[in-house]
Amino acid sequence: MPEKNVKEYWKRNLRYLLILLSVWFLVSYGCGILFAESLNTIKIGGFPLGFWFAQQGSIYVFVILIFVYVRLMNSLDKEFDVDEK
Repeated sequence: MPEKNVKEYWKRNLRYLLILLSVWFLVSYGCGILFAESLNTIKIGGFPLGFWFAQQGSIYVFVILIFVYVRLMNSLDKEFDVDEK
């Protein structure tokens, strides 16, 4: 792969990582800590929503973000012709 393509590939890869980790941070820190009191007015399964995000929600979001990252990287690999065929 030419040098220009390598730089563009890694630039987009890092952008994907930054966006997905930012989403995870906002969900785990924001919903689990910062906005917990206001979210606790909503109940899920008898538990306050803020508590749920702190205990379960951030883990679920992280797993979903892993699958999103895999899909993004598969399409990026195909675009730059470095996919596994």
